[in-house]
Amino acid sequence: MADEDLTQIAAGEFETIPHLLAASEALQIAFIIMIVGIIGIALGYKKFSSWIGSKKFYYRRPHISRFLRRAVLPVFAIALITGINIHVQTGVFEDEPIRIDQQLELSASETFTKILNTFNILVIGYTVAHLIPIALTKHEMTLKEKADFEVWFELNGFADDDNDLFHRMYKWVPPNTHPDDMDKETFEDLLKTEEGRRSLEKFRTSKGNAIGGYEKRVKNPFEMWKMSERAKYDKYYGDCISGDNQSGRKLRPDAKPAEIFPIDLWRAEKRVRGYEYVHPGSHPPGYAQKKKDELPKTTKQILPMGIFAAVVLSILGWWGVDLFVLATATGGFSIGLGLALQETMKNYFAYMRIRKDKIFTEGDRIKLDTGYNGYVHKITPHVTYIRDSLYESIAIIPTSSLVTAQIINYTKENKLVPAVVGVGVSYLNDPKHVVAILIKVGERALSEIVDSKGRHLLIQKKCPYLKENKSSCGCDQNLHVDISQPIVRFTAFNASSLDFEMRVYVRDYGSQFKTATDMRIMIYDEFKAYDIRIPWDIRTIYQGDESREVEEISRLDEAREEVIHKYGLGDLKSEDDD
Repeated sequence: MADEDLTQIAAGEFETIPHLLAASEALQIAFIIMIVGIIGIALGYKKFSSWIGSKKFYYRRPHISRFLRRAVLPVFAIALITGINIHVQTGVFEDEPIRIDQQLELSASETFTKILNTFNILVIGYTVAHLIPIALTKHEMTLKEKADFEVWFELNGFADDDNDLFHRMYKWVPPNTHPDDMDKETFEDLLKTEEGRRSLEKFRTSKGNAIGGYEKRVKNPFEMWKMSERAKYDKYYGDCISGDNQSGRKLRPDAKPAEIFPIDLWRAEKRVRGYEYVHPGSHPPGYAQKKKDELPKTTKQILPMGIFAAVVLSILGWWGVDLFVLATATGGFSIGLGLALQETMKNYFAYMRIRKDKIFTEGDRIKLDTGYNGYVHKITPHVTYIRDSLYESIAIIPTSSLVTAQIINYTKENKLVPAVVGVGVSYLNDPKHVVAILIKVGERALSEIVDSKGRHLLIQKKCPYLKENKSSCGCDQNLHVDISQPIVRFTAFNASSLDFEMRVYVRDYGSQFKTATDMRIMIYDEFKAYDIRIPWDIRTIYQGDESREVEEISRLDEAREEVIHKYGLGDLKSEDDD
């Protein structure tokens, strides 16, 4: 049925094109010139694309360079086609009428002009279809840049700023009255010195609120901040190509795979690193390309296909093709294609829903109803990759199944993650003594447990660094409820021990594991110092001589200390850290 319908489609003016090409030698020459010219432009465009991709401009202004790369080929193609079109209309062909149907006759030049206009429209449609997503992406990057500026303002500058950029742009204005957490005399004394004013600027109340406000020193802080960030990127790029980087070699801008971040990916990498300095050459070759390939897909990627398809349909209608008959004839094929792509479309719309509703994003720690627990590595319109926290595996799951699955998101809108440590002590110890010692351990943990960059892992009301007149590491930025910690509970009278539990809150899901480990080491040290005994299981028949065993074990203390001195304790808490 469909084949019969296809034979009945009115081809309109298309049926005259072969006759036109066969009837005119001049037309054939012009057509060949056009095709050869377009091929030549395409080859030149490939060289141009490769050339611009090796220049600093491509990395510093990626959206403009992408715009140029998309626009140059169409501009030359349109110029070529338009030139031929003008030449045609100046009298290359004799205006012999060609019958299109019983009512309409067109000359050879008019028909060929319509062909050339069709090529122009296709080129323009293709160009617009690809330039619109670039413009939308640029708008999206601008919004992210403004969000970065807001983070910069909240942090009072980034760690890699030069010459105290924040205070060159903003002036701190103290409050008119002293805060409730500080007496009036202390407040007024601090206002008299520059160091004291800086201390007040970093001061946080018991509820975690800053005091005072800021006035602009410059007309447009955002633009000045943008210039500063671009200067940082210029230094990063210069260090990459000069060889003054951690790889010890000159990185090539035109390397395949890419080794240098364009500025938009450089900003994304800074976000991942907590807005710290991105060291040039600190990753293996191809890392920049890998990060580019892992960028989340968006609905903007289907825009080119949709826009170009609309242009093609418009051209078909312009040439007299009966679109209704065409749609009817291809209806069966479309239904079959739709059934074949049903699962693909289901995954794609699930992908758009996940992105729009922000159910989870790359980097979130989630747990599936199947029990798999890990970090969202990459979300695509087909499958989603979830990486195990120990890098031992990656779960590849159809994206559509995640919309209907029960998911626990440990990251989304959740800034209070408990780190819990349980311990049992001897019945010979006073429970009150144990509670006090555990609270001491918790207080130590608040200020002493840090990550590899010196930032506190535990959330607290006021960053301890402020007491040392140092910048806050942000450990007090996400506390929006009133909590008191550490929390110690006497949980049970066990068969062989009195059981206790201590709980503190950490900044994210992954921080609880290192925190719990460090606290166990602290508990062991404090229990040993205060002779709080962790009992043997009373159900075990123990017939050994403990004092003799201690003496035997202590004989190798010196050797074991040498092992610690040689190999260290990794990122675990040690006495040398104090």
